[in-house]
Amino acid sequence: MYIEHLIQTDIDLLSRLRQVGQKIGNTPVHHISGLFSKKGVRIYAKKEWEQLSGSVKARAAFNIIRVAVQNGDLHRSKILLDATSGNTGIAYAAIAKELGLRVALCLPENASPERKTILQSLGAEIIFTSKFEGTDGAQEVARELASERPDLYFYADQYKNNNNWKAHYQHTALEIIESFPQVTHFVAGLGTTGTFTGTGRRLKELNPDIQLVALQPDSALHGLEGWKHLETAVVPGIYDENLANEFLEIDTAEAYEIIKASKQHEGLLLSPSSAANLVGAIKVAEKLETGTVFTILPDNADKYGEVIKKLF
Repeated sequence: MYIEHLIQTDIDLLSRLRQVGQKIGNTPVHHISGLFSKKGVRIYAKKEWEQLSGSVKARAAFNIIRVAVQNGDLHRSKILLDATSGNTGIAYAAIAKELGLRVALCLPENASPERKTILQSLGAEIIFTSKFEGTDGAQEVARELASERPDLYFYADQYKNNNNWKAHYQHTALEIIESFPQVTHFVAGLGTTGTFTGTGRRLKELNPDIQLVALQPDSALHGLEGWKHLETAVVPGIYDENLANEFLEIDTAEAYEIIKASKQHEGLLLSPSSAANLVGAIKVAEKLETGTVFTILPDNADKYGEVIKKLF
């Protein structure tokens, strides 16, 4: 009876996994036409908040969970554990809630109130870490917990887990190229680096002429939550330093200005990281005579109430 119960539990979990997978990806594309207009040059952006959990991180979180469940590494007797700045944690929690799995997250204590509230409402256990050490410090705490209790935790380790970038390699890149085969440039910020690495790697395989432009903050002290200043931060294990054709640094203040401008001219209320990606895309597009620039809008402003209040 016990073995039959386990088998039935696994079947139920796999069935739920397939259902949840239908809520991930295939996000709509927005043509940036109000903030930028130049004959022969176009900018397009994926609205990644229009999927389960409201951000691009749903893709990586789902793929990490899917593979772990299918391999038997994650089940209802284990807790998914990871470090997060917010969005991946929300994605883990939203997906896990639908699957009936438990989640524990190491989160810097200065994460936005909206993110804390969302995580708590989804039933995630939050382990607060030092605001001075950011996600690097949160990763260290998560590693220690996983080392102490391997029987209790499945450590997802999004910064080193290849299923992070593979989510974008297998899906995001194909969604872009199938709808916009004329794309000439792909522009994205570096956080876990999964979006840039996975999407960029596949796009290059499909069309070696596509130019990959990586974005990062212009200083270690910045306001682009989730982004990494690689010269001063712990570099994610999945990052491919040889992939980008070009690097651009983005000023936080410039990104905040784009938040205001995009609401007025595009009808989009963006998060700081989405605005920063858009800043980078515009910088690239301005230098072109012809071309199609594609970027990712990781999330909208729903989880950044305090930031948005100060801007408007």
